[in-house]
Amino acid sequence: MPERIYNFSPGPATLPVEVLEQASEDIVNFRNKGIGLIELSHRSREFMEVAEEAGALIRELMSVPDNYRILFLQGGASTQFAMVPLNLLAPDRKGTYLNTGTWAKKAIKEAKNIANVQVAYSSEETSFDHVPSDTDYSVDDDSEYLYFVSNNTIYGTQFSKFPKSGKMLVSDMSSDILSRQFDISPFGLIFAGAQKNMGPAGVTVVIIRDDLLDRAPDNLPTMFRYRTHADKDSMFNTPPCFAIYVVGLVAKWLKKLGGVKKIEEINREKAAILYDFLDSTDFYRGHARKDSRSIMNVTFNLPTPELEARFIAEASARGLDGLKGHRSIGGCRASIYNAFPRQGVLELVDFMKEFEKRNG
Repeated sequence: MPERIYNFSPGPATLPVEVLEQASEDIVNFRNKGIGLIELSHRSREFMEVAEEAGALIRELMSVPDNYRILFLQGGASTQFAMVPLNLLAPDRKGTYLNTGTWAKKAIKEAKNIANVQVAYSSEETSFDHVPSDTDYSVDDDSEYLYFVSNNTIYGTQFSKFPKSGKMLVSDMSSDILSRQFDISPFGLIFAGAQKNMGPAGVTVVIIRDDLLDRAPDNLPTMFRYRTHADKDSMFNTPPCFAIYVVGLVAKWLKKLGGVKKIEEINREKAAILYDFLDSTDFYRGHARKDSRSIMNVTFNLPTPELEARFIAEASARGLDGLKGHRSIGGCRASIYNAFPRQGVLELVDFMKEFEKRNG
């Protein structure tokens, strides 16, 4: 196999090599049973154990109490933009949203099709370069929940501290789940696409408090009810078996590494290496305000779009791949999720220094 490149892609993202190696074996011959993992029936004892173990590991790593269910669903995080209000808001109920980027805007759009929505804050006028503090907005008294995106991949912003409003929190944590420790008790529901920190694309993890499972209106279709999937342990229909299996492998890897506490230390160190360099130069300019910087996605610009294109091309030739920023804002973006190695960040900084010397 050729030498692996450093994958700075925002997702699907880098996975631990040992996870890839184990999956490559099991996809052909699962645990020496003479059958490949992706051939197993989702009703088989073997796969049921895989799914149960994956859920149990997530519960352990995130310290999820027993009064929450962990579901493995399909349709990506984007389906949750509708499922959340469909289940938690009747047409006469209200949800409050914080608009901090593209994925929040999409969720707001879906929610407005279903129920009443209060957009309590928006950073769109400043190109989503920050997230609000608790004093920047207020939540209507009749709102059922406060919805926010914990980390904004496109703009490189992140809530360093989660909102406090007195309302139940609902969060899209697709790009920073399992990256840092937090108390789950203020949350009614958390969801996350797996393809950044947990596994491959194809499965979305939903963590929902038990008392919310029966909020859905009677006319909601069966597949869109959280209760449906909770009652069947995510096996109401054929689930994304391979993706769930890899989530379990990644969770094992993370536990062996030292859990979420340890990976948070590693993540903060990686981000500090890159931000410290950005702060030392005028050639590269970070997009996010310093008080809102993401430890998962570092966004920055060069003096001109032409230099940015040259930077991205030369970096790719060096094995530093996936640095092109999102089309909505351009520039560059280095995504350094849980499995991204520290050495890759060091090599990126070395290249950035060299590129500046030649072009600054």
